[in-house]
Amino acid sequence: MIDTYEKVEDIEIRLLLEALYHRYHYDFRNYAMSSIRRRLRQAREQLGFSTISAMQEHVLHDPDMLPRMLRYLTVQVSEMFRDPSYFLAIRQKVVPHLRTYPSLKIWVAGCSAGEELYSLVILFREEGLEERTLFYATDINPDALAQAETGVYDIERVRLFTENHRQAGGKSSLSDYYTTAYNRCALDKSLRRNVVFSDHSLVTDQVFGEMQFVSCRNVMIYFDRPLQDRAIGLFRDSLPHNGFLGLGAKETLRFSTHADSFREFVREEKIYQRTRA
Repeated sequence: MIDTYEKVEDIEIRLLLEALYHRYHYDFRNYAMSSIRRRLRQAREQLGFSTISAMQEHVLHDPDMLPRMLRYLTVQVSEMFRDPSYFLAIRQKVVPHLRTYPSLKIWVAGCSAGEELYSLVILFREEGLEERTLFYATDINPDALAQAETGVYDIERVRLFTENHRQAGGKSSLSDYYTTAYNRCALDKSLRRNVVFSDHSLVTDQVFGEMQFVSCRNVMIYFDRPLQDRAIGLFRDSLPHNGFLGLGAKETLRFSTHADSFREFVREEKIYQRTRA
């Protein structure tokens, strides 16, 4: 009985993903099934639907349902200077190379609510590179992008952000970059002056410019292998010779068809460098 239920549920899930794609052009069809199943079960329970098919009916006929679904289907868990050793490696090993460029373009793919974006902006400001840098922050979730543009976070998270910043080699106090009021912390607006926020899907969209550094962390772990390859191909095509790519701790290029386009630059932090085509 359980096996039959799961088979029917998988059919429902695939139909819902097809509905999302054909109705709204959001393509989750090549995301890892185990992750999608877990998130849709959570959505079904919390939104009060008896079946995923019932949820699909609302998705098709009620446009207001889309942003609610995206909150479950896209991962919005991050923190400033998450994995501080990653940012320390950027500061100590990548920045010296980036200093040789007269201007820089940085792409934060899957920026979520903006924590990683602002971490990089602060790091670049501390290293004297912000003024010559244009940051592109992209995500498929419009609500996440809107939150990223505000740069406002719960005050309870600031202690963790501050400790991460210190471990990442911060050269100032993180409090220099925000103000607090009403249990919220608002990042200084100046951190957004060189930032372009834009919706972009690694599933369906194409390259939109040449970047010297691409950071896409903890996004591809939710993709299946062909979709991972597509995303890595986009990053490869975005980077010039010697450009840099940063991935999440559980992500790798090892099994990608594009692996020979990169070399390991900081192996333990999953930072790669583009080789010649």
